[in-house]
This record gives sequence, C-alpha cells and structure tokens, in this order.
Amino acid sequence: MSPDSVIPGSVRSAAELNDQIRALWRRAGGTLSAQERAEYELLVVEWASAIRGEVVEAA
Repeated sequence: MSPDSVIPGSVRSAAELNDQIRALWRRAGGTLSAQERAEYELLVVEWASAIRGEVVEAA
C-alpha cells in the first residue's frame, strides 16, 4: 500500500484499520522502514478519524 492510496474520508472501519496496522507491524517484524513508517502514520490518522466518527454515531 502506498501512502497515496489512502483516500481522505475513507469509509473503512476502525477495526479494519486496526487490523491493517497490526498486519503492517507483523510484516515489518517490529521495525518499520521509512516507507512503512509513512504508511503507518497515514493508517493511524485514518484510524483516529474512524474512531471519532464511530463515537459520534454512537452518541
């Protein structure tokens, strides 16, 4: 996954994004390359947005 493939306003759930973050760490063996770090950062930002959206929906 390239950093450019993350779409702002994505409809992926927090759970799906969490799974992708965990898979990235497993593939990387616990040490991220510069490219993996960029992917991780984008996933975390998208995950945080999804969490906020889920909290708003629950309220």
